[in-house]
Amino acid sequence: MKYFKKLIGKKCYLSPINVEDAETYCEWLNNWEIGVNLLTFSQQLSLEREKKILQDMIDNNNQIFAIVDISNDKLIGNCSIFRINLPNRKAEVGIFIGDKSYWNKNYGKEALSLLVDYGFNVLNLNNIMLEVFSFNERAIKCYKKVGFKEIGRRREAFIRAGKKYDEIYMDLLAQDFESIFIKKSQFNLINYV
Repeated sequence: MKYFKKLIGKKCYLSPINVEDAETYCEWLNNWEIGVNLLTFSQQLSLEREKKILQDMIDNNNQIFAIVDISNDKLIGNCSIFRINLPNRKAEVGIFIGDKSYWNKNYGKEALSLLVDYGFNVLNLNNIMLEVFSFNERAIKCYKKVGFKEIGRRREAFIRAGKKYDEIYMDLLAQDFESIFIKKSQFNLINYV
């Protein structure tokens, strides 16, 4: 598969998504351990449906990226900016690392940092929010490392196997984020004038 280095970190880069990756996404999203954090475990995702979902994302110009290991160009997950409200300079983000061999190795932190860098410094957003369930402690820890702060909870909003969990809302402001790619790159607008 060919990927394109849109935003580059030290461990991974973000590339436009590709419909040809549908089988990999389908495998990940049908996996209980991955899907439970994304709410896909209650759905049956066929290969055809996943292809359509990916194509719809591309056709609708969504800000969705493949997360790719920089050392071997291997797809490891994806992330996106959605519900973009440009007049109020706000949006939401989502991320998942589908390849479990990359969990707990800071790939998610770096990919999310690249994504919010893009949101703040390319899309000119001021507030980026996300939602996470209280049982997903690994994700919450990652989000805090990037700089997200809890702003509220919807209590007992997620129920599985008789257990109740809170839905946690977190956000990050542009003023509280230090660019890791865009502002530090060698890109200089003066050279293009």
